[in-house]
Amino acid sequence: MGETPRLVATDIDGTLIRDDRTVSPRTAEVLTRVTAGGTPVVLVTGRPIRWLKLVYDQLAEPLPAICANGAVVYDPFNDEVLRADPLAPELLAEVARRLRAEVPGVSFAVEITDSRQMRHEAHYPLRWDADHDAIRVVDSPEELLAMPAVKLLARAGEQDPDAFVQLVAAALGNLAEATHSSYSGLVEISAAGVTKAAGLAWYCARLGVDARDVLAFGDMPNDVPMLTWAGRAVAVANAHRAVLEIAHDVAPANSEDGVAAYLEKIFDVG
Repeated sequence: MGETPRLVATDIDGTLIRDDRTVSPRTAEVLTRVTAGGTPVVLVTGRPIRWLKLVYDQLAEPLPAICANGAVVYDPFNDEVLRADPLAPELLAEVARRLRAEVPGVSFAVEITDSRQMRHEAHYPLRWDADHDAIRVVDSPEELLAMPAVKLLARAGEQDPDAFVQLVAAALGNLAEATHSSYSGLVEISAAGVTKAAGLAWYCARLGVDARDVLAFGDMPNDVPMLTWAGRAVAVANAHRAVLEIAHDVAPANSEDGVAAYLEKIFDVG
C-alpha cells in the first residue's frame, strides 16, 4: 500500500479498546483527527449492533461498523443496516444437528434481527449481555432455529478455544464458517463465506477503496481473514499467535493504546 491508507479498519475488543472496555481519551482523539482528515475509520467486530453504543458513547461521533464477524454492515448515522447475510433456518437446523452429534453438552444462542436481539437456550451461559429487553431464553430448540440468524454461538463448558473451534469446523465442513474471538471456549458460526474480510470488502467496494489501500488492526483468529485481505495488517502486541504470524507489523498492546500509537505515526496526528 502507499504511505497513507485510504481507509482504516479496526477490531474493537482486545484491539481498539482497553481490557476494561474503555476507549482511552487518546484513542478517541486520534480517531477524530483521522476521520476529520478525510480517511474513513470502520469498526470491524464480532459484536452485535446492540453492543456498539458502549463504544459510541465514548467517541466524538459514531463510526460505521461491520458487525457479527462480517454478517452485518451498519450505518450508525441513520441506524440502518446496509447489508446482512444470515444463516437461514434450515441451515441453522443442520448446523445444530451436526454439533449436537459431535459435541457433548453443546448449548446454543443466536443473534437475530440483524444482531439487535439474541435468543438462547436455558443452559447457555450469558457472559456480560445485560440488555434484558433484547435477550430472551427460548422454550424449545425449534424456536431457537426458527428465524434467520446472523451468528450462531456455541459453548460446551470450559474448552481450549483453538481446539474447540477446530472440532466445530471439522463437524461443519463447508456448511458454515467457524471462528473464535475469545479465550472462553466460545465458537462463533456464520454463513459460508461470511467473514470480517467479506464484510469489509463489500463496504470498501461501496467507497471505491481497494484492499491494498486498507490498514487493518486485529488481535484474534476471527480477524485473520480481514488482516490477510488488507494491504497492511497490524497486530497489537497482545494478539493471538495466529494473528502475530500473519501481520505485517506489530503495534503496542491494546492496554497501551496500540492502535492510537500506530495511527499517530502513520497520519502524523500525535
